[in-house]
Amino acid sequence: MGKPIGDADLDLIFRTARTRRGWTEEETPEVLIRATYDLLKMAPTASNICPARFMFVRSPEAKARLAAHVDEGNRAQTRTAPWTAIVAYDLAFADQLEKLIPHAPSAKDWFAGAEKTEWNAIQSGTLQGAYLILAARALGLDCGPMGGFSREGVDAEFFADDPVMKSWRSNFLVNIGHGDDARLRPRAPRLDFDEACRIV
Repeated sequence: MGKPIGDADLDLIFRTARTRRGWTEEETPEVLIRATYDLLKMAPTASNICPARFMFVRSPEAKARLAAHVDEGNRAQTRTAPWTAIVAYDLAFADQLEKLIPHAPSAKDWFAGAEKTEWNAIQSGTLQGAYLILAARALGLDCGPMGGFSREGVDAEFFADDPVMKSWRSNFLVNIGHGDDARLRPRAPRLDFDEACRIV
């Protein structure tokens, strides 16, 4: 059995971590983005299908292309974030199952059919997007996850014309960097255990 992590680490990942809308000028090097992926990829997905795909948007040119499809209220925070991850899922994830599930040669058949493929891609892909946030926070980065954008627009802008990425579908966005505390709002309430949970 593993030992629980300490209170300082729990604060970093959960209790004092906040959704960020403003950013400092502190550098966020690429090595931390790569390290974030190397952590999140180890977390579980259904049968290890790993359907999430991530496009990390960094250059001013790519940020401008992305901002054109982001709601006006999210544009400034996206343009100024050092990185924005387009968290996507791959409808062709089964093409990788020979590598990901080598002990089960028939694994591709488990996910046959458009409805089953899409559901598993969305479900496990969303999990992996959440792991991205936790991994980034664990490495000392701040995150600003958000909807508020045109999925169809982003898919057409970044994925549609690429033979590898044409099966990717955007799910949500995560701005990543070092958050500016001056831009924080008061923390919104959360539901208590008895409001959100049942034990049977």
